[in-house]
Amino acid sequence: MRWASAVSEKFSLADSVAEAASQVRAELGGAAPDLALVFVSPHHGPDFDDLPHMLAEALEAKALIGCSGGGVIGAGTEVEERTGLSLTVANLPGVELTPFHVVDGGFPDPDAGPTAWEDLIGVTADKEPQFVVLPDPFSFRADSFLSGLDYAFPGSAKIGGLASGGQQPGANALFIGDRVHRQGAVGIAMHGDIRVDTVVAQGCRPVGKSVVVTKVERNILFEADDKPLIEVLREVFEASNQRDQQLINRALHLGVVTDPLKDEYKPGDFLIRNVLGLDRESGGLIVGELLREGQLVQFHVRDADTAAEDLQTMLHQYATNSRPESASGALLFSCLGRGQHLFGRPNHDTDLFLKEVGPLPLGGFFCNGEIGRVGPSTYLHGFTSSFGVFSPKSS
Repeated sequence: MRWASAVSEKFSLADSVAEAASQVRAELGGAAPDLALVFVSPHHGPDFDDLPHMLAEALEAKALIGCSGGGVIGAGTEVEERTGLSLTVANLPGVELTPFHVVDGGFPDPDAGPTAWEDLIGVTADKEPQFVVLPDPFSFRADSFLSGLDYAFPGSAKIGGLASGGQQPGANALFIGDRVHRQGAVGIAMHGDIRVDTVVAQGCRPVGKSVVVTKVERNILFEADDKPLIEVLREVFEASNQRDQQLINRALHLGVVTDPLKDEYKPGDFLIRNVLGLDRESGGLIVGELLREGQLVQFHVRDADTAAEDLQTMLHQYATNSRPESASGALLFSCLGRGQHLFGRPNHDTDLFLKEVGPLPLGGFFCNGEIGRVGPSTYLHGFTSSFGVFSPKSS
């Protein structure tokens, strides 16, 4: 297995393709590319329809997927708010590739079994496929699709992100093979001699203590530990230092425990969701997640320092507990709200990844939502950096 990644900031799309393709071919050292992933900024929008043909001539890869991105990442470099094209390719001996395009409304019936999902994708669960999924945010229910993939392929990794850069329906582009789509989702299922490790950094840290949901209606949380939610929040606020009090006022989130059987909880055990505000009539807290009684939750806060600490913790934990020395390449799907907007400098997340995990070819893009596993399930996140690290299964 061999990966290569490049980024080009040429004004012309044809020149960008030529430059990036030349770099990745050289890095592959003569090995033929089986998979190509391309992410391209909206500056090249007028030429999106020509991109698959350009890449086919330049690379002759067996499979191609990609999408538009408000920022792109290639060769460990983040290109934001300017013209950019990211190209990541892989030579994958012993790996079968199944590209797919799915449109909203084409999902199996809720009562259908796993076989219906296998038929939709074109691969069976017993082959243990690993997924990269790139949905359009305007036309596709990504949450429902990911739930279906988890149902049919529970042991498979799923990573990816929502296409970005377009400001209205039809403005984003999804690339697959020689086609360009403006709705739905494109993706690829990979099976055989391949393993995908996932690292999801949600950029938050907990404040206060965990509490049990005791009264809730859909996404409005009324009580926890049998106390009004506003009282619970007041106790957290009063017990916090000045910095955390400021963050509670402007950057409050709720973490939902994904595995209630654990005795202790660490970063990565909470699914982080936005706190959308207070319901004035009831005094309940409106959260960006459907909750149920009995769940364990804890308030979290976020800022640049917290996001940096969380990312370093998650990457260090992965590098310590896994086998990154066998890895050949990686993909990063990062929120548009991270990058320079959050950290005040470029390449923050990529630099930290290369430092903690190693000098791997790293490509990706800045998304409208990031896909990654927390606990046993796959979710659509925000303000997150979701990494996929690729290795031979036989290593």
